[in-house]
Amino acid sequence: MKPIQVKGKIKLAAIDPGETDGLKKEQAAKLLERERERIDLLQEKLYAEDQRSLLVVLQGMDTSGKTGTIKAVFTAMNPHGLEVTGFGPPSDLERDHDFLWRVHQRAPRRGNVACFDRSHYEDVLVVRVKKLVPEKVWKERYRQINDFEAMLADRGTKVIKFFLHIDRAEQKERLEARLADREKLWKFRLGDLEDRALWDEFQAAYEDALEKCSTDDAPWYVVPANKKWFRNLLVARTVADTIQAMGPKPRRPDFDPKTVKVPD
Repeated sequence: MKPIQVKGKIKLAAIDPGETDGLKKEQAAKLLERERERIDLLQEKLYAEDQRSLLVVLQGMDTSGKTGTIKAVFTAMNPHGLEVTGFGPPSDLERDHDFLWRVHQRAPRRGNVACFDRSHYEDVLVVRVKKLVPEKVWKERYRQINDFEAMLADRGTKVIKFFLHIDRAEQKERLEARLADREKLWKFRLGDLEDRALWDEFQAAYEDALEKCSTDDAPWYVVPANKKWFRNLLVARTVADTIQAMGPKPRRPDFDPKTVKVPD
């Protein structure tokens, strides 16, 4: 019961976004709570070690649940060691720099976990589909992204990336729910409908990004996300497993605790 790690060619249409691995929602809720407890303990060790860091990237079509995943999974972490960044369209200042400039500034410092809601991959997704730059420019970005993520890894940052996989029918249902709910209407953008009309183009762009940029340093995972509770469980388990595999150990004090006496 793990998300699909991308290794080589991938066809998103062949992956069932409604997969639940036979789990029921109630079972998944109990398992999620266990993973959240693991995350809490492991993040504390990573923070106390203060040598390495973790970057988690969340990508997906509109309504795929990036924000919901952050609420369900990453609120298990101590805010002192967590940095969450949502990337929208670049500002004028950001456009005056290379496309990785704004992203690099938000990479996690030592001991911390950073979570990106959208990321540098927008520059081979939206930019490609909407033809915002020439093809020659966005094609070169796959190599630049791999080099950037390898550099982060060399500096002690583990990178893991999740594509939250939903289908067109599920997106339609979620968009209609936003329109019908005054409390959620603020989430709806007319631009969501423009992107929906380009569904196939976005799927092709995602497939290329997943295939070209899933590496040992920074693997991509495809998460079936039609069922929010299953999505949350898979992401939480993978985050916990990743930190555990890093094996963080709190740094040793620079004194002998046996020689320290706390005054009355």
